[in-house]
Amino acid sequence: MTRGLLTTTVGSFPKPPYLQQARNRYLSGRLSRQELHELELRATREVIRLQEELGLDILVDGEMARGDMTTYFAEHLEGMEISGLVRSYGNRYYRKPIIKGPVRWQEPITLEIWRYAQSLTDRPVKGMLTGPYTMVDWSFLEHYGSRREAVLALAEAVHREARALDEAGARYIQIDEPAVSSRPGELDLAIEAMGVVTRGLRARTITHICYGDFDAIFPHMLEMPVDQFDLELANRDFRLLDLFRARGGFPREIGLGVIDVHSHQVEPVERVKAGIEKALEFIPPERIYVDPDCGLKTRTPEEARAKLAVMVEAVRQVKRERGIE
Repeated sequence: MTRGLLTTTVGSFPKPPYLQQARNRYLSGRLSRQELHELELRATREVIRLQEELGLDILVDGEMARGDMTTYFAEHLEGMEISGLVRSYGNRYYRKPIIKGPVRWQEPITLEIWRYAQSLTDRPVKGMLTGPYTMVDWSFLEHYGSRREAVLALAEAVHREARALDEAGARYIQIDEPAVSSRPGELDLAIEAMGVVTRGLRARTITHICYGDFDAIFPHMLEMPVDQFDLELANRDFRLLDLFRARGGFPREIGLGVIDVHSHQVEPVERVKAGIEKALEFIPPERIYVDPDCGLKTRTPEEARAKLAVMVEAVRQVKRERGIE
C-alpha cells in the first residue's frame, strides 16, 4: 500500500460561548486571569477530544487562548503595543499592533498551551505561530526605518519561539504567513525572513498562505525554506491546482485546503473527494495533507464539526478506493 493523505486543520476553532463570555468578563475586570486560563484549558481539552473523535491525524490546540493571530503575539513581545479597534474585513475588527521599539522575544508564548494539548493525546499536535512578514504587514510601524529591518527583527523573535517548541518535541511547526500573497513585490523579503525562523529546526515546518495573487508568486514562493505549503483551494473551486500543474507541478508537500471556511454550507463528500482526486493526478499522496482552507474560528461549533466530518469521510473513501494506507 502507498501512504499519505494525512488529515489536519489549519489552526483555529470556534470558541465555545462560555469562553467568549469569560473573555468579555475578564476584559471588563469581572474575571481573574487564572479563572480565564482554566476555561481556556477546558476548551482546549474539548477541541482535542473533538479532533480525536473525528479521526484527524495531526491535531491543533484550537487557539483557545488567542483572540487574534497578530495581537496575541504582539501582547507578549517587547517593543510592541496594541492600538484600538481596526476593521479587517466585513464587520470583523481586531486591535492592530504597533511596533513602538526594538522587538525582542522574552519568554515562551505558546509553549505552555502546546505542552498541555500534547499531553492530552498520543497524536502529534502542531505548534502554531504567526510569521514575521504578516506580523509587520498587519501592524503599525513606528520604530524601524524600513519594513525589511522590522520583518527581520520579528523573524528573530519568532525563531526563538519556534526553537522553544522544537526543543520541547513538537513534530510539526506551522508559521502562518497569509500576508505574503498580497504583496508579491516583497516575496524575497518573506523568503529571507522564513529562513531566519526555520533555521536549525528539527520539526517539519509548514507555512500557511491564503487568499492572494498566486499567479504572481508561484513558483517563486517554493523557495521559502519550509517542508510544506498549506494553501486554500476549495474557495477557488480548486482552480489553483490548474495553475500549479501548468507551471510544472508542485514538487513540495502541500496542505490541501478542501473545506471553504467562509461558507456556512457543509460541503458534500463527493465535492471534497473530487478536489482530492484532482490533486492526486499530479501530486503523490505522501506529499498531500488534507485540511480546511483556513482556520475554522469564523464558523459555528456545529458547522466546524460537520465540515471536518465530511473532510475525514472523503479522505477515508479516497484512501479505500486507491489503496492508500
